[in-house]
Amino acid sequence: MLETSARLLRVLALLQAQRDWTGAALAERLDVTTRTVRSDIDRLRRLGYRVHSVTGSAGGYRLEAGNAMPPLLLDDEEAVAVAVGLRAAASGSVAGIEETSLRALAKLEQTMPSRLRHRIDMLRAATASAAAAGPTVDAEVLTLIAEAVYRHEQLRFDYRDRAGQETRRRAEPHRLVYTERRWYLLAWDVDRGDWRTYRADRISPRIPNGPRFTPKEPPEEAVAHVLHGLGQRAWRHQAVIRLRAPVEAVAAMLPPGSGLLEPAGDAECLWRTGSDSLRDLTNYITGLDLPFIVEAPQALRDHLRALAARYTEAAAPDPRRPAEVVE
Repeated sequence: MLETSARLLRVLALLQAQRDWTGAALAERLDVTTRTVRSDIDRLRRLGYRVHSVTGSAGGYRLEAGNAMPPLLLDDEEAVAVAVGLRAAASGSVAGIEETSLRALAKLEQTMPSRLRHRIDMLRAATASAAAAGPTVDAEVLTLIAEAVYRHEQLRFDYRDRAGQETRRRAEPHRLVYTERRWYLLAWDVDRGDWRTYRADRISPRIPNGPRFTPKEPPEEAVAHVLHGLGQRAWRHQAVIRLRAPVEAVAAMLPPGSGLLEPAGDAECLWRTGSDSLRDLTNYITGLDLPFIVEAPQALRDHLRALAARYTEAAAPDPRRPAEVVE
């Protein structure tokens, strides 16, 4: 039979692993009586764990959220996952949680067995991040937005657009979307009567939130709607590119946030994307090394023609130089 302290940890682990337990089931797993189980549950409650119990033949125990954060028990895989997540958060796109993440990581690694620390060190040494650097978002802002989404409360905020102009907005928040570069909010704009995509780093929430609302369904899935907006409305030059390749093959080549892909037959697809610079847009498209046709805009076609003329001139032989001898 386990000692009392060791048995308490075992009870806690079982309550965390499964939502509901009967007293008889816990007693069987611990090889003790149901009376001992009741005593252990009372000890856990005195330590700050909220364990809800239901009496009777169908009764049992359930671990619930409390007012304070009690210690957690993690298995090996969970501990490694949390450590990797904390390390990523320490260098991620949410401002204000870097130091907190490092403190939590230090506490976690201090109590880890050496075998788990070794696994995390191997992961850290063998991996590198290729995520593009983007603007950071204050963690409190994301929390306020997420809470409004969860509670279906109207969000009131000041919004700074690309030109730096600020406007007051009222919106019914639907989803937060992360594209590996920026955080976006998909919401129904109350005053404009339309779905809008907002960059979270440009949002300054006003407290308190507005009234509760009945959620609306966007015309397409949240991530697709945001990507469509990034490809078509967020850039100075909005482009539609016909790529001579199946949509599945192109999707594997493009990172999230680069625009929206649509199938256009078995061997072609349409890519709705954009950029603030025609030069950057041209470099990105040609970097795919795929045949393509510019459906729009005309400015991109003109830019490509100018480049083609320049490249043709650069590749033409210079009559002032002697002919190159190839052996």
